[in-house]
Amino acid sequence: MSAPAPGGARRFDQVDVFGSAPLAGNPLAVVHDATGLDDARMAALARWTNLSETTFLLPPTQPGADYRVRIFTPGGELPFAGHPTLGSCWAWLAAGGVPRALGVVVQECGVGLVRVRRDAARPQRLAFAAPPLRRSGPLEEAEVQRMAAALGVARGDVLRHQWIDNGPGWCALMLRDAAQVRALTPDFAALGRVKLGVVGAEAAGAETAFEVRAFVPGLGVPEDPVTGSLNAGLAQWLIGAGLAPARYVAAQGSALGRAGRVHVEHDDGEAAAGATIWIGGDVQGVVSGHIAP
Repeated sequence: MSAPAPGGARRFDQVDVFGSAPLAGNPLAVVHDATGLDDARMAALARWTNLSETTFLLPPTQPGADYRVRIFTPGGELPFAGHPTLGSCWAWLAAGGVPRALGVVVQECGVGLVRVRRDAARPQRLAFAAPPLRRSGPLEEAEVQRMAAALGVARGDVLRHQWIDNGPGWCALMLRDAAQVRALTPDFAALGRVKLGVVGAEAAGAETAFEVRAFVPGLGVPEDPVTGSLNAGLAQWLIGAGLAPARYVAAQGSALGRAGRVHVEHDDGEAAAGATIWIGGDVQGVVSGHIAP
């Protein structure tokens, strides 16, 4: 990792993740060399940046990891999140990080070790291997009804529902189509502390296969622009249930004026390694300098 700047300042990057064009994705703040910052200071800095997430890069503690990351929203710490994984990896590489293994970076975070790979044909595109789901299966009917009411849709508009928790606590609803997802105007107070993903399929022949939205008012982020962890859980659910192809692109962020694109690929791999779902997106640097947190 890069050495701290004089005076206790640390390298700081702000990057755009999952954008289909510059400034079209989800911004992430990355603080390098965060050793010495305590939990309260990290949380305060995340509230100050006021982004969906701020990450802190640290030396790894597990064998095989290239670096460790802690991920904070304005409302608290997460064990895993997708766009912070890709953005943190990009910042670590840009600061001169050299992975132990050729072609793959191994990130240590709250859910364990997460692999990240770079697309040889598109160096700005990174993809992480979706971590295992911690919880799956259908939601309770009373919760489905409450969520539908908070979203302003009829219970009959919810075609399917599922727990897809890979760390943050995601649950998901599938609505009738992508247009209905884009038109949602949720009652965030009624949603409460639920971490809810909503997905709807696009018409055949559309540029993208699905429209996705992520609502997390309990973490101080009423709607997240583009969400890697949610899309990872959705991919595991939808591909596993035969509701999505093995390779597709999801759109997210249109309701917030963004044009996020999440590239999903189900890789059967070798028999010994098992199948992997990769969640990819473009990462671009926007701000680079130093911060004295």
